[in-house]
Amino acid sequence: MKPHDEKDTHPASQRPDTDDDGLIRLQKLLAQSGVASRRKCEELMLEGAVEVDGEVVTRLGTKVDPRTAVIRVEGRRLPPISASVYLVLNKPRGVVSTMSDPEGRRHLGDPVADRPERLFHVGRLDTDTSGLIILTNDGDFAQRLAHPSFEIEKTYVAEVEGQLHKGIVKQLLAGVTLDDGPVAVSRARVVEGSHGRTSRDRTIIELVIHEGRNRIVRRLPEHVGHPVTMLTRTQIGPISLGKLGVGEMRELTITELGELMDTAEL
Repeated sequence: MKPHDEKDTHPASQRPDTDDDGLIRLQKLLAQSGVASRRKCEELMLEGAVEVDGEVVTRLGTKVDPRTAVIRVEGRRLPPISASVYLVLNKPRGVVSTMSDPEGRRHLGDPVADRPERLFHVGRLDTDTSGLIILTNDGDFAQRLAHPSFEIEKTYVAEVEGQLHKGIVKQLLAGVTLDDGPVAVSRARVVEGSHGRTSRDRTIIELVIHEGRNRIVRRLPEHVGHPVTMLTRTQIGPISLGKLGVGEMRELTITELGELMDTAEL
């Protein structure tokens, strides 16, 4: 498969060019999905690099159902071509995590107002938190990805008050019990710590957690004496903001979507 980059976009608006029986030749599907040219896809099959439903397929001309077949190329999941849309938005601060708002506030529906699909947001971010959020019209995908049982890691970068020392980081990693129960922190590290030009010090810390309880990422530093002054979600599982600017949007790549589908067992 192509390397993980911005060109590796999932052709969500396409539909596979199937035969009358609803099936399609495997190498043709791989080519339509953007894996490589038809000839290169045939070479990958002959090399034993393509699996369908857990079995290596080397016979050229093998037909598959593009709606249900679980296909892997060199171990990587290839998501099906479909009419579904999978978008990544860098949500600005001040935008509420709803697709509409009766109070007239800025909401997630604003940047996609010109799209014909009925989109859902996967999970949510507080109004005063910026960063990565996924929008899709695939309801099953959205529900599965947001379900706590799959424990998808989410990475946040927080600016907090005061100098946050190594002992506090260790305390966070050891686990913190809030008023609604314990919280496990997968990773924590100080990204930046400096004496500000104002009257207060500040520290920038990166936190990785699985949970999505209400305002949990803000409550963690506050619990150890360092209230959050600014918060951004930078990553969900394999999906990273990268160079995506505030308010900007892009499609998930083929690699990202495949990894998320594996995580959500779709």
